[in-house]
Amino acid sequence: MVVDEAAVRLIRGALAEDVGSGDATTDSTVPAEWVSEARIVAKEIGIVAGLSVVEAVLRELDPDAVVEPIVPDGGAVEPGQVVARVRARTRAILTGERTALNFLQRLSGVASETARFVEALEGTATRLLDTRKTTPGMRRLEKRAVVLGGGVNHRMGLWDMAMIKDNHIVAAGGIRNAVARVRDAHPDLPIEVEVADRESLDEALDCGVDRVMLDNMSLEEMRHAIGVARDHRSRPEIEISGGVTLSALDALADLGADFVSVGAVTHSAPALDLSLELEGDR
Repeated sequence: MVVDEAAVRLIRGALAEDVGSGDATTDSTVPAEWVSEARIVAKEIGIVAGLSVVEAVLRELDPDAVVEPIVPDGGAVEPGQVVARVRARTRAILTGERTALNFLQRLSGVASETARFVEALEGTATRLLDTRKTTPGMRRLEKRAVVLGGGVNHRMGLWDMAMIKDNHIVAAGGIRNAVARVRDAHPDLPIEVEVADRESLDEALDCGVDRVMLDNMSLEEMRHAIGVARDHRSRPEIEISGGVTLSALDALADLGADFVSVGAVTHSAPALDLSLELEGDR
């Protein structure tokens, strides 16, 4: 997982929020020159994501901090398994522990939740897509965690794909108007259109868009819509969206769409339970 400038700014903000004017407990009890080793341990089954972020957090406090992965990003862990070993100044470990684990548990939770959905789609041609329902400021990190869990990234933001949804259609006066305006303004961008019924599907197909999103349709409506789209000369990619749950995936995967998009893998992923255990000082 790449820690870019945006991630560094995020890390510094998180440390500033937590440390404030100083770590009163650690600074009072631990000599500045002490160096310690620690291990990060999994408390439950999951997928690891974000160890490079842990190292970046600790290096803000100790430039010589080292995090040695035992399980790489994207690797599976079981309860009691050592995920990584840490060596740094003791103060850096204790002061940065919570911030580092907040990032690691959050990102590993996203990867783990994604993996559960991906596993449910195994053996089918349908792939799992994420959405823009991410934690503000953490989108690139969370979307990388989705990939580590086996999912596929949808657009990163509003600039890299035109996604014409219901309110855009209302504002533009119809799908044809919306598609034409996007093509005039951004001729190289792929275009996806949200459709909710046969009429809007036909209109989107006739516009030759790159992808259609079947939003909140019944199973039978989606089955029929996918058949229509597959037979149309434009042959767009097909995405299913709208309240997709893990229990519904078996039925949805049988429909033969290219993608199922799931906001829950980012907005509702539970944190993976991980702990940091100090091993001593020297």
